Amino acid sequence: MEKMCKNYVIAIDGEAGTGKSTLAKNIAKKYGIVYMDTGAMYRCVTLAMLNENIRLDNIDEISKLLDTIKIDMTNENGEDKFYLNGEDVSTKIREKQVNDYVSQVSHIPVVRERMVNLQRELAKGKKIVMEGRDIGTNVFPNAEVKIYLVASAEERAKRRFEQNKEKGIDIPYEEILKNVIFRDNNDKSSSVGTLKKAEDAFEIDTTKLTMEEEEKIVVEKIREKVDLDA
Repeated sequence: MEKMCKNYVIAIDGEAGTGKSTLAKNIAKKYGIVYMDTGAMYRCVTLAMLNENIRLDNIDEISKLLDTIKIDMTNENGEDKFYLNGEDVSTKIREKQVNDYVSQVSHIPVVRERMVNLQRELAKGKKIVMEGRDIGTNVFPNAEVKIYLVASAEERAKRRFEQNKEKGIDIPYEEILKNVIFRDNNDKSSSVGTLKKAEDAFEIDTTKLTMEEEEKIVVEKIREKVDLDA
């Protein structure tokens, strides 16, 4: 197969806590590819709804909110920053209140539709790596490269617990595990943005892999389809 060296999409889907974000960031940084954190986009919408006390079932107010909010993503001194209406919310979108609602918000059809359209628009004319749960099946079904990551719920909860500790976020492991299991069920049974493996995706179980091992395997698979060095 002839490798493509112009613009392409690398879609990384999978369960929460499988290392999708870290993997996508590392690949983007090493090979000069644009990285889009779709999860952070939904977290920004969730935070905006919480700030305005908008209920999950108030579709009219959610639609109005989506018409007015502005979400920006930048990289400052090697660190990803997320802005909601001009405010740096990089830490706020990772806190417990947002964690408790982001999965439900991301399943609201009007939110999903608006964010998917934004993601497609931002990806035009770029070499891009994007991670989420339906990137390879819905957002970019024709993506040149599709990766699907899985891992045990316990291992994923452990990873999230350690990440939170590093960021000064205090959430008990048991609560994180409960949330991981809830998100799995919610993501796989949703009528919109359903988490499932694309037929042409390469699946990797990351439970017993270090991030370095995971990245090596994924990069090998990417190189089979596109020229990362072009």
